[in-house]
Amino acid sequence: MKRVKFVFGIHNHQPVGNFDFVFEEAYQKSYLPFLEVLERHPKIRIAIHFTGILLDWLEIHHPELLELVKKLRERGQLEILSGGYYEPIISVIPPRDRIGQIKKLTRRVKQLFDYDASGMWLAERVWEPTLPTTLAEAGIKYTVVDDTHFKYAGLKDEDLTGYYTSEDLGNPINLFPISKDLRYTIPFQDPQATIEVLRKLATEEGDHVLVFADDGEKFGVWPDTYKHVYEDRWLDRFFSALEENLDWIEMTTFDEVLKTTAPRGSVYLPTASYAEMMHWALFRKTYKAYEDFEHYLRDHNMYDEVGIFVRGGFWRNFMTKYPEINIMHKKMLRVSDKLWHFREKNPQEAQEAFDALWAGQCNCPFWHGVFGGLYLSHLRFAIFQNLIHAEKLVTELQPDILIPYEETDFDKDGFKEILMETPLHDLYLKPSEGGMIIEYDFKPCEKNLADTMSRREEGYHGNLARAKVVGVDDISNDGTASIHDLVLAKEPGLEKYLIYDDYERKSLIDHFLDPQTTVEEFYRGNYRENGDFVKGRFEVTDHRVSEESIQVVLRREGEVKRDGQSWRVELEKKISLWRESGRMDVEYHIRNRSEQPMPCKFAVEFNYGLQAGHADDRYYYLESGKPQDPYLDSMGVLDDQPFIGLRDEYMKIDVRLSAGATRCYWRLPVETISLSEAGFEKVYQSSAVLPVWDLTVEKDVVITITQWVEKK
Repeated sequence: MKRVKFVFGIHNHQPVGNFDFVFEEAYQKSYLPFLEVLERHPKIRIAIHFTGILLDWLEIHHPELLELVKKLRERGQLEILSGGYYEPIISVIPPRDRIGQIKKLTRRVKQLFDYDASGMWLAERVWEPTLPTTLAEAGIKYTVVDDTHFKYAGLKDEDLTGYYTSEDLGNPINLFPISKDLRYTIPFQDPQATIEVLRKLATEEGDHVLVFADDGEKFGVWPDTYKHVYEDRWLDRFFSALEENLDWIEMTTFDEVLKTTAPRGSVYLPTASYAEMMHWALFRKTYKAYEDFEHYLRDHNMYDEVGIFVRGGFWRNFMTKYPEINIMHKKMLRVSDKLWHFREKNPQEAQEAFDALWAGQCNCPFWHGVFGGLYLSHLRFAIFQNLIHAEKLVTELQPDILIPYEETDFDKDGFKEILMETPLHDLYLKPSEGGMIIEYDFKPCEKNLADTMSRREEGYHGNLARAKVVGVDDISNDGTASIHDLVLAKEPGLEKYLIYDDYERKSLIDHFLDPQTTVEEFYRGNYRENGDFVKGRFEVTDHRVSEESIQVVLRREGEVKRDGQSWRVELEKKISLWRESGRMDVEYHIRNRSEQPMPCKFAVEFNYGLQAGHADDRYYYLESGKPQDPYLDSMGVLDDQPFIGLRDEYMKIDVRLSAGATRCYWRLPVETISLSEAGFEKVYQSSAVLPVWDLTVEKDVVITITQWVEKK
């Protein structure tokens, strides 16, 4: 009789910073019912992976599930995998952090389940050729990646019926290919479809191995899957179908395959992830071209033959595609470097700081595809919160780890940034791009107020026109459609929010506008930028560090054009960061170097990422109290005001902005349109606040701005 070995793997994960109700929903809809069904089928054996984030949550909220896992492990139904504790992209965090995270989860698995994990789940299956060295040092014998990784190396489907060995600098690893066919049949097609795939690979020798390994959330959390998988009993029927064929289907584990089956050979895999991720990593123009080319090949029945030669981008280019990701990543590297320098002199200290650092390496907001990822502000908030917390903890142990003033290429783009650090706040400036603030960490609340997003065109925005609106349009899905195939919108009319910025929505951004420009035009991007200062390069002309403050002076010789006229303009801004208070002062000099007076509307843009745009505990306030529409997603002009304030009662943050020589402030929301598991959605990213001056600059105009940030 022909036989085949089948390894069935499940990966369960929730991001650092995800809402508690999301964890609970995933528990009720996926984690618990899946294991309950498995318990009723004692002959079915699977491999399972829980991230440390999820294990910690389960231990607090549902320890009974951990007891069930232990029970199933003890009766031989579960193989348990290790991995990075907080689910980082292993290849883009420092080597010592990689090993620390993997060993931490391996110890946790041993503690909870009395199991010695020898394999690991590789987050988002992002593979780089040097990883075997890290994995070997962490005690890992195998990992699982997609069959596309192997195909990119030149192997074909008939070669992918077992595992392969690989190495880096003599450090070995075993690699199992995940069947893409099974990722699309399970759980979306009838169970018999999977049986037929297995039957085709069965041999008289019985040494072929087929692997399915994918997200546990596909079984109940993804749209419409709970009804399909549990109420319509797909999973129960699937396990029953496997049981009915156990005379020729051997349910096994990765560990057992390594012990009983020889490798198919050795291979060196190129950099890769699963095919969809590599598509998402492409830049906008090539994103659409890649999509069109794939459609062309499929329309001409060529894809099956040449598809292995079609691949998308490189995961690391998410850091180029989205500067917001790059800032998070480089902040993480900076904090990691500080912690390890401290650890070298204090080997047994600061473990809490390392746990916070590692939590700040969770991959989820470091990329974006069909899932919200980067666009979900609460996930970005959690990254910065943990990184700031780690820095605070190590600073308490070694205060001189903070550098008051530093000029360094922080974001690794070839230009130096200015970094100011105090126990109260960190301020990062980018002279090469408008002298803007790219990060402002207010440490008492562990919040980066410059954690914002720009509105940018995505390659998938063209699909919005054909999206079906949830709750409005008829959406017929019997549970057999993959999340990659659904085109949904969470509300009607999202097309009108497809507005794109041509600069990064940060702070201290200097606009020279037409005098008649309105706040509504500014919101929609329907205005003319008359100056070249928004993205222009400033030079550092002076800096001073004293016991009270840290100061830096930035200057740019630029030009303002309007109605056929042009003015040579020197713009200077002196930024003063106070050490012992949440105060920042900015003194501007606008110097007209031309003979003719220059009429203009000058505005300085600040963006504050305060998480929720329409919540009662987050609002604008004025000297007289709240404005008529106080929500942070409101838009309008506030005249005759000595200051404008923003308050977040949840995070206990109070921001107050005042400006000399004007009492006019614009306020407007920055909202993006992005994809999530549930479809297209509008996401509040930040509140833009601009003091505005109507000026006629004869020679030199001096204006001042003060920002106060306090914990209330």
